[in-house]
Amino acid sequence: MREIVLDTETTGLDPGSGHRIVEIGCIELVNHVPTGETFHQYINPERPMPVEAYEVHGLDDAFLGQFPVFADIAQAFLTFLEDAKLVIHNAGFDMRFLNAELSMIGQPTLPMRRAIDTVQLARSRFPGAQASLDALCRRFEIDNSARTKHGALLDAELLADVYLELIGGRQPDLELSAGARRQETVEQSDNRPLRPARPHGPTAEELAGHGQLLEKLEDPIWNR
Repeated sequence: MREIVLDTETTGLDPGSGHRIVEIGCIELVNHVPTGETFHQYINPERPMPVEAYEVHGLDDAFLGQFPVFADIAQAFLTFLEDAKLVIHNAGFDMRFLNAELSMIGQPTLPMRRAIDTVQLARSRFPGAQASLDALCRRFEIDNSARTKHGALLDAELLADVYLELIGGRQPDLELSAGARRQETVEQSDNRPLRPARPHGPTAEELAGHGQLLEKLEDPIWNR
């Protein structure tokens, strides 16, 4: 089973207002195991970077201006995705931006049914608790100290760890329970009273019956 953990950075919150993607980061999972294969691309948004967005990810016009536009990287991006499920934190946001970019260049859009939303997974598992990426990293004790600003590839790496915990992960509670059960079994066996071994030798009556049977046999092996 192939899945792609995906994150984007953008110039703002709404593609309908002309905001664009400026970074895409992807991590490949096969059977829930990271393979080491990644896709990472900065993108020239062809528009100025608002101050508010710059403060989130630190990507400015001068830096992004040296990278290709989305149309030039779209095919490589889609080739990396293939038909994999897409693991995304707040999937509706990223999918709206990706589909807006794809629509602008005449490419088919990505159906929402391909997306696994880790925000929804977190809210289902921990109702009422914070579901931000930072909050989930704290909950699962995942080191996010390098996340001084948002970055698509770093956030995808952190999200991959969070996702694996959300769907089962290390399950330390189950390991502790199993250990406790093993310890309880040992203690119970140590406290059992010792019983004398039961006798297994034949009785005199059984020996006599066996002898009578041998007399009826021709050259029985028991007499050799």
